[in-house]
Amino acid sequence: MPDPFQLLYDTSFATAIRESEVVFPVLESLHVLSLALMVGTIAIVDLRLLGVVLPQTSPLAVERRIVPLTWAGFAVMAVTGSLLFAAEAAKLEHNPAFIAKAILLLLAGLNMLVFQWAARSGLREDAVPLRARVGAAASLTLWAGTVAAGRAIAYFH
Repeated sequence: MPDPFQLLYDTSFATAIRESEVVFPVLESLHVLSLALMVGTIAIVDLRLLGVVLPQTSPLAVERRIVPLTWAGFAVMAVTGSLLFAAEAAKLEHNPAFIAKAILLLLAGLNMLVFQWAARSGLREDAVPLRARVGAAASLTLWAGTVAAGRAIAYFH
């Protein structure tokens, strides 16, 4: 059975990205900048839920203002990350840092879904329930791990 990672890696599209002296570094730069936007805005919301920043602003107000930026960062990050993955798929298939990043990314996404549909239901303008604070702490931990694992990918090539 053919290896899907190798098949993706061998496509002309992935090869063009990988071998370009311009496209690959531009994609990497956009990926890092969009990651900073996404994780930075997530951190603001999470830190507000934990009561560390913006204590005079309601958690719902912070979320309403910040989350659209989070989704913008996510959209660019997802597109650039997918293109970068295609260009390096065969190399990443067995890379322990990439595998860790993928697992942490999945867990961070699941945490977000749980927060959006469960913990957020108890948010009020003036109070943050324990489950939302736990979700915020988990989110900060998972995203920090995702960033660290992503950075470590280069050391396992």
